[in-house]
Amino acid sequence: MVKPAPIQLKQAPASPPPANTPPPSRVAILFAAPHRPMFLAGAVQTVLTFIPWLWELLARTGLVAGPAWPWPPGWVHGLWAAYGIFPFFVFGFLLTAMPRWQGLPDTPGEAARRPWLLLVSGWLVFDIGLLITHPALRIGGLALVLTGWLLALRLLHPVAFKPGGGRQHPATAWLALAAGALGLIAWLGFAVIDDPRLARIGIAIGLWWLLAPLFMVVSHRMIPFFSASALPKYEPVRPDWALYVLVGASVVHGLLASADLAAWTWPTDLAAAGTAFWLSWKWQFRRSFAVRLLAMLHIGFLWLGIAWLLAGVQGLLHAVGVATLGLAPLHAMSVGFFATMTLAMVSRVTLGHSGRPLVADSLTWRLALGLHAVAALRVLADIVPVGHALLLVIAGTGWLAVFLPWATRLVPVYLSRRADGRPG
Repeated sequence: MVKPAPIQLKQAPASPPPANTPPPSRVAILFAAPHRPMFLAGAVQTVLTFIPWLWELLARTGLVAGPAWPWPPGWVHGLWAAYGIFPFFVFGFLLTAMPRWQGLPDTPGEAARRPWLLLVSGWLVFDIGLLITHPALRIGGLALVLTGWLLALRLLHPVAFKPGGGRQHPATAWLALAAGALGLIAWLGFAVIDDPRLARIGIAIGLWWLLAPLFMVVSHRMIPFFSASALPKYEPVRPDWALYVLVGASVVHGLLASADLAAWTWPTDLAAAGTAFWLSWKWQFRRSFAVRLLAMLHIGFLWLGIAWLLAGVQGLLHAVGVATLGLAPLHAMSVGFFATMTLAMVSRVTLGHSGRPLVADSLTWRLALGLHAVAALRVLADIVPVGHALLLVIAGTGWLAVFLPWATRLVPVYLSRRADGRPG
């Protein structure tokens, strides 16, 4: 393996602040750039939402009494993950990156204040409603989340659909977020009328119409770009057809899953698997290990091909009457692809936008590798014939062992001024 080479940022010296200028408050620093509040909330959510889930997993082994859930715990877990963890990172990234994709000025940090406040307060109210089993609080919390979501969509709309601007990546990302609003409406409907079909639709939309397209769009846009900036003599490969295949397969899978016909998604799943593996090869996966921060992205993307392959094999076997693999494809996608790509991308954006060198230090690298081990354990839990409950506990513990130190390191960054003294 090639020894990682650190990347140093080349920056002009910052101008000193005027004399007698009071230091900015923590709130002013937090809203100095839109990614700051969104990433902070997402980092906190990676820990908070998994504490009760690990408690539930421990209860399934019989070691402790489990928490009281007003809804099936797996549904709550899926709701938190699809709409209450990853979207904070997605909104933060897109509010920062999408204007640059379109050649527009940066989004002011203050623009994210109202959507952020609604999203955060909504999840807080919803979680209290879970804790005290109060239906009105759960309904009100989801309504607040939906309102914040729609405000963020409105903020991104003129950027995504800028006249004369490129629309392949920004418009596709915006449409995926709009689908996420539909998923939240389905969850809100479930909270009101208790129809389990709406919960199933909300879960399917969150995975296949919201998160999978978003992460595939960002990967298609950014991995070749970051690779070209880090590796010498690198030729970026970003074919349009590959993105169409990946997003199209996800839309089809979500549609059939919502109709309880997921067993018939295998042709598009396998086509998506082949496309994802081909992109990993064309993006020169092996060369990425010259730079740890880049390798984190490439390894995370490799999980996309694995997830699609497992989904295709599972569907093909189901079509001939063999039920197997359980939730392994889903967790290869969610933990293997979404979570590891989040850790990699957010780490990179946080370093770059806080005036720090773009270098993955030893702790970040170990946490990234640890998260891949967590993903592998979670997938194996549905493949190996024994030890299912124990593997789930180990994987859940591993998640917290990765994200607790990661969040502990990053949260203070979002509450501190840039290291280079620049605004933002």
